[in-house]
Amino acid sequence: MNMENVKNAYPAGASQGSTGVSGSGPRGRSYTCDGPAAAVLDNRGAVLRWTKTAEDLTGFRAEEVCGRPAQQLVADLPDDLRDATEMPASGRVRLWHQCGDTVDVTFRTTKVGSAELLVLAAPTHHVADHEQGAALLRALSAQDRITIAVHDTDLSTVQTNATAGLLGGRPVQPGARLSDVLCAKDAENLEAVLRQVLETGAPVIRRNQQVSWRHDPARQQALSLSAFRLEDARGHPTGVAALYMDNADQMRARRNLDLAREVAEQVGGSLDVVRTAQDLADVLAPAFGDLAAVDLAHSVFGGEEPSQQLGGGAMGNAALAPVTAGWPAGIKRGDPVPPLPDHPLLRSFRDGETVVFDLDDFIAMVSDPQLVEYLVPKDGHSVMVAPLHARGLTLGAITAWRCGRSDPFTEDEADLMRQIASRGALAIDNARRYTREHRAAVALQQRLLPPATTDTPAAETTGVYLPAGDGAEIRGDWYDAIALPSLRLALVAGDVIGHGMLATATMGRLRAAIQTLADLELEPDEVLARIADLVQRLVAEAPPDHHDVIGATCLYAVYDPVTQRCAIASAGHLPPVLVRPDGTAEVVGISPGPPLAVGGLPYETTVIDLEPGSVLALCTNGLIERSDRDIDQGLRCLTDALAASCHPDRALDETGQALLANLTDQTPRDDAALLLARTRAIPAKDTAHWEIPADPAAVCKARAWATRQLTTWGLEDLLFTTELIVSELVTNAIRYGRQPAELRLIRHDVLVCEVTDSSGTQPRLRRAATTDEGGRGLFLVAQLGQRWGCRHGQNRKTIWSEQLIECPR
Repeated sequence: MNMENVKNAYPAGASQGSTGVSGSGPRGRSYTCDGPAAAVLDNRGAVLRWTKTAEDLTGFRAEEVCGRPAQQLVADLPDDLRDATEMPASGRVRLWHQCGDTVDVTFRTTKVGSAELLVLAAPTHHVADHEQGAALLRALSAQDRITIAVHDTDLSTVQTNATAGLLGGRPVQPGARLSDVLCAKDAENLEAVLRQVLETGAPVIRRNQQVSWRHDPARQQALSLSAFRLEDARGHPTGVAALYMDNADQMRARRNLDLAREVAEQVGGSLDVVRTAQDLADVLAPAFGDLAAVDLAHSVFGGEEPSQQLGGGAMGNAALAPVTAGWPAGIKRGDPVPPLPDHPLLRSFRDGETVVFDLDDFIAMVSDPQLVEYLVPKDGHSVMVAPLHARGLTLGAITAWRCGRSDPFTEDEADLMRQIASRGALAIDNARRYTREHRAAVALQQRLLPPATTDTPAAETTGVYLPAGDGAEIRGDWYDAIALPSLRLALVAGDVIGHGMLATATMGRLRAAIQTLADLELEPDEVLARIADLVQRLVAEAPPDHHDVIGATCLYAVYDPVTQRCAIASAGHLPPVLVRPDGTAEVVGISPGPPLAVGGLPYETTVIDLEPGSVLALCTNGLIERSDRDIDQGLRCLTDALAASCHPDRALDETGQALLANLTDQTPRDDAALLLARTRAIPAKDTAHWEIPADPAAVCKARAWATRQLTTWGLEDLLFTTELIVSELVTNAIRYGRQPAELRLIRHDVLVCEVTDSSGTQPRLRRAATTDEGGRGLFLVAQLGQRWGCRHGQNRKTIWSEQLIECPR
C-alpha cells in the first residue's frame, strides 16, 4: 500500500473528525510506543530512514514509507505548514495510521549534517503527561518538608531531592539504599513497605513512621510515607516513588488531642483521691512524659481543703507512673515531698504557672547534691511541673520527666499541660469533696449505731457494718440490740431508702423512735405500726421532690430468756436466719408486712422457740445482693455461710467479719449491716411462779411465798422491800384486775417481780393527798425499786418492778 493509496483511501471528512479522541480510533483504541518515534528526511522531505518506534506508532513498515514524501503521512496539514519551504522546529499534527485511523502527535526536528533532518514524534497526550509530570516533580522537589525519592525495582535510590540537612546530615548518592541513611531496623521496616507497593501495585498513603538516623541514632523524626509504583507504558513495574513528609507537627497535634481525650475519659471515673491521682499519672506516662508523678497536699488525702500556700513538706506523693521502674530508688508512693529552696521559677509555680526546667537548671535550683540524687531519675534531662488548681485551691502538683532520647519539653507542650492539669485538678477536687462528705456521713452513721457488741442476760450480740464503696454514697442501714425489762432483749435491723446525709438522718430518727417504743414494751407488730405512722409524717413534712426517697424496711424481734421464745415482725425486711446449736441453719418463716413508707396494712407477729446457744442473724440487703444473684440465692448463700462458720466455740465478732468479707463485693455498691445474737436462757431454778387466787387474803399468802423464795435464793437483804412491792402489786391485781392472775419472781443481776392479770387497764402513778386513804401503792413501788413499768399483751397486762442485787450470784 503506497502513500497515495493511503491518502485516497479516506475522504477529507474522515481526516477531520473520524475520531473523537486524539490518538484513538473509532473503537477507542490508543496508539503508543516505548519511546519517541524517529525518522530521517532528506532536504526534499522524503523519508530516508524509519525506526521501529515509528512503525509502532503508525503501523507502517519501513519499506512502505522510505522514499515517500513525509507529507503523505499527515492526515490534515495545518495552514502554517502547507506553504512552508522547510520543516518547523516543532509542532503538532495528525498522522495516518495503517488501519485508517489517525494519531495526534507532537514533533520536534533537528538538522543532521547539511542534507538530512531528524524528526522525533510522540503521541500528544504522552507529551502533555510528561510535561505536567515534570512540572509536578519540580514543584515537589522545591518543597523543603517533602523528600522525594525514586527507587528502582531493587529499591536502590535513582533520584531524590534530599539534601544533606534533610536525611541524617549526609548527602544521598544515586544507588544508595535506605540502610545507608537510616538505622537498620527502621530501614528494614520501610523497605518492607516499599517492596509490598512494588509487588502489589497498591499505594501506601500517609503511613506514620518514627525513624532514627544511622549516623545520629539519638535523633528521631516522625515521617509520613506515601508510596506509589512506577510503571512503563505497557504497565510493567519500573520502581517506586516515595514521598517522605515531616509529620512532627501533625503527630504532635494528634497526640495532644488523643492525650486530652484520654484525660477526659480516664480521669474522674473514681471518687477516690489516690485512685484519681493515679489515673492522671497513668495517662501522662508514657504518652506525654517518660515518668509522671502527682503530689497532693496532705489535707487533700483526708478530704479537707489545703492551706493557701503549699510550703515545703506540705505535700505527699499520691501517684507514680510507672509505679516503680525508672524512678530513683528512694522515691515511693505515699512519701512526703521534700521542701525545695526558694527560686524564681518555683515562685511562678506557686502563682499558678506551669514551669519547665532542663537538667542543668533543675540541678542549679535544687543545689543540694543528695536532693538531686533523690529527685532526678536516671537519664532525665527535662522536667515540667504544673500546679493542680481548682475552685481557688491549689491541691498539689503534676511533675513529668523526659529521659534518654526523648525530646525536651517545649512551651507549646506547657500549654497542653496546663489544660490537663486543670481537668485533673477538677477531678481530684471532686474526689476530695466526696471523701469529705462520705467520711462525715460514715462518721455520723457509725455514731448513730449502737456498740458493736453487747452482753445481756438474754443474749450475746455483735454487729458489723460495711459502708458502700467505690463512689457509692452512704445509705441508712442500721442494727440495734435494746435491753428490755424482765431481762428481755429487742433485736432490730433496718434499711432506709435513699442515700447520703438525708438517709443517715432518717435512720437516726427511726432508731430513736424504735428505742422509745421499745421502752413502752409494745408487741413487735404494734411497734412497726407506730413507726410506719412516724414515717408517714416524715413524708408529709418533706419537700415534694423527696417524697419518693423517704421510707424504710425494718425487722423487730423480742426475745424472752425466761420463756425462750422470740416474737418477730417484719415491715418489708429480709427474714432472719436461725442457726441452731447442732449447726443446722434455716431461714425463719415470717409473714412480712409492707415497708414503713407504705402503711395502711397491719403487721403480723411470728413467735418461735429458741434453744439456748442458738444464733439469730438479722441483715440488710447489702449483705446478700450482688449482680450475679437475686435475694433468694443470697439468703441461701448466707444460710450456708452461717452453718459453716457459726460454731459455739467461735467468737461472734470473728464470725461476723468473716461473713462480711465472704458475702460482699470488694467495693459494695450498698451498705451492709449484720446483727448476730447468741441466745441464753434463765435457768428454771432462778424463776418462781405463783397463781394469785381471787381472795383479798391472798395478799398475805403472796408475801409469805415471796419471803420463802428469797430466803431460798439467799436474798434476805431484799425481803422487806420485796414484801412491800408484792403486797402492793397483788393488791392492785385483786382489786382492779381480772382473773387469772400470776406472780413471778426472776433472779439474775436484778430481782424482777412481775404481777400479770387479764385486765387491760393502764396503771397510773400519782401523788396521793394526805387525807386520801389509798393511791400510794405504785408510788411506793416506784420508790422501793430501781425502776418499774407496765407492758401489755394480748388480753393481759404485766406490772413489773426491778431491784438491783448488790452481790449477784
